[in-house]
Parts: sequence; structure tokens; C-alpha cells
Amino acid sequence: MSVIIQGTQLRTILLGSQVSKATGTVANGTTSLFTISGGRIVLTSLIGRVTTAIGATISNCKLVYNPTAAGTSFDLNTATAITSDAVEQTYTIAGDVETPGALLVAGAVGQANGLFSKPYILQAGALEQNLSADPVGGAITWTVTYIPYDDGASLAAA
Repeated sequence: MSVIIQGTQLRTILLGSQVSKATGTVANGTTSLFTISGGRIVLTSLIGRVTTAIGATISNCKLVYNPTAAGTSFDLNTATAITSDAVEQTYTIAGDVETPGALLVAGAVGQANGLFSKPYILQAGALEQNLSADPVGGAITWTVTYIPYDDGASLAAA
């Protein structure tokens, strides 16, 4: 009898553990998405999916890494308009640590698959969503995959 490897097992082998965070209704300001603790991790992918249509008020979204220890937070992407985005709209990040790009719609040129050509190695801290205005409705579920770089390191939904 043959044993078939399941899709979740393949994903874990290739990309590491998967963690998701639903934002609830998106709103102006900063929302903590994920917490990194116990050491460094390698962030291998990051994908957002609209689960409730985003409102029509103009709003820009950016994702920010904020380290716990002394250090400077940095943007994972440039602020990008998410105004009136529909359910199932998918976001990924273009660029890498040296040159962060905009949030991209799946299927666009570049990092549309959500995988990083140069993975982010992040120490303890938080991944946050920052909106420039309240779009009056909408929700996004963010999903990341990561590999612990240090023994005991982990990433969890905030």
C-alpha cells in the first residue's frame, strides 16, 4: 500500500509552519497581526485575502515589522490603496528587505505568489497592519509561513 503525502505536509516541508490572522473589521491605525517570540524566524511567505469587501473611503495599507528589542521598525511594503477591494481580493508583497514594493494583487508581475526571493529573517517582535484611514467596512485574513531559525522561536497570531 502506498502512502500519499498530503498537501499540508508538502507546504510544511517547503515553506514551514502556517499561521493565519483575521483582522475583524479593518479600521484606521495599527492592528497587531502576528507576534514573534523565542528567537529569530525566517518568514517565507505572506498573503492577505479580503473576506469582507473593503469600504469606499480612500485608505492605504502597509505592513510593518516592529522589533521588541532596540531597533528600528521597517515597512514590509509601500502604502498601497485598498479602497473598494472585493471579497477574495488577494494581496502579496512585491520586493524584499532592501527594496520593499507595493502590495500586489495575485496574478500581477513580481512576487504575486507571496513567496520571498530573499526571505525575511526577523527577531522577536510584531508584524502589524497600518491603515491611513478608516475604509468604513471590510476585513482581511493574513496568512504567513515561517521556519524557526533559532531553537524555540515561534510566530503566533496576535
